Amino acid sequence: MELITKYFPNLSETQKTQFAALYDLYLDWNSKINVISRKDITNLYEHHVLHSLGIARFIHFTPGTRIMDLGTGGGFPGIPLAILFPETSFHLVDSIGKKVKVASEVAHAIGLKNVSFKHCRAEEEKTKFDFVVSRAVMPLTDLLKIIRKNISDEQKNSLPNGLICLKGGELEKETLPVKNKTILYDLKDEFSEEFFETKKVVYVPING
Repeated sequence: MELITKYFPNLSETQKTQFAALYDLYLDWNSKINVISRKDITNLYEHHVLHSLGIARFIHFTPGTRIMDLGTGGGFPGIPLAILFPETSFHLVDSIGKKVKVASEVAHAIGLKNVSFKHCRAEEEKTKFDFVVSRAVMPLTDLLKIIRKNISDEQKNSLPNGLICLKGGELEKETLPVKNKTILYDLKDEFSEEFFETKKVVYVPING
């Protein structure tokens, strides 16, 4: 939890309480439904919560922004971002019902009011959003094909609507088809922990 306040020192008491509650909640749920690698649960705040919040180092969402978290798994990056941006609405989607259940139960337990959930495949979700966020669920070009239909034409943020995803490793080949439009943002410049050495925020604007 100290890791979160180290990089986000201006949290409200409510936000601190919500972030602090995540460890026990995920530990408990993970013992029933495996949403986080068992050996990785001790790294929850660094590998999952802080990693999710890397998006907040790239963009500060305007109140009223609507975001879909595609392939949310147990709620990442959607739940940490929903805690940080209480005036932004998040719609968490995953094709695995058990994972959607965990995410919704965790959100309910900490009193998040700005989240909704849907158990479906990405192709089935037709609603429009300002941004789609995701954590490395599939290759970038495949993801863009699927979510293009979900991006609203109405702009309300400092960056044009589009896709924001968290990825690691060598991305040159993957981003080549959209290289002219893509912004790669190094999280190692934001977070000093070794885990973030190869981690990036990948942003691709989508014009309607």
